[in-house]
Amino acid sequence: MQALAQEQTVRNFAWVVMPDHVHWLMQLRHGSLGGCMQRFKSRSSLLVNRQLNRSGPLWQAGYFDHTLRNDEDLRHQAAYILANPVRAGLAHAIGHYPFAWCRWPIDDLPPATPRPP
Repeated sequence: MQALAQEQTVRNFAWVVMPDHVHWLMQLRHGSLGGCMQRFKSRSSLLVNRQLNRSGPLWQAGYFDHTLRNDEDLRHQAAYILANPVRAGLAHAIGHYPFAWCRWPIDDLPPATPRPP
């Protein structure tokens, strides 16, 4: 995620890496979403597999995307993303999970509420 941001392919707003999936709130700056996801999955799979001395697929074949329309939506979705480890019992509060990041200070985010269907 950070490499793609450094290359200016994306602008990161928030992310959390869960044990079996990732939530990533970003703005695609150039290229296609499919190409961006392929690069992310390929790079991260190589790094994780090398670190764990294993091989094989790490991620599911597809991905799910949602379009957000305004800054308020971004901040609500960021709060939702950061609350995932709390809902999963991996942290006792937002901000206490080591594999998460957000562009905005936690105190500036709205309360985390379930994402509408």
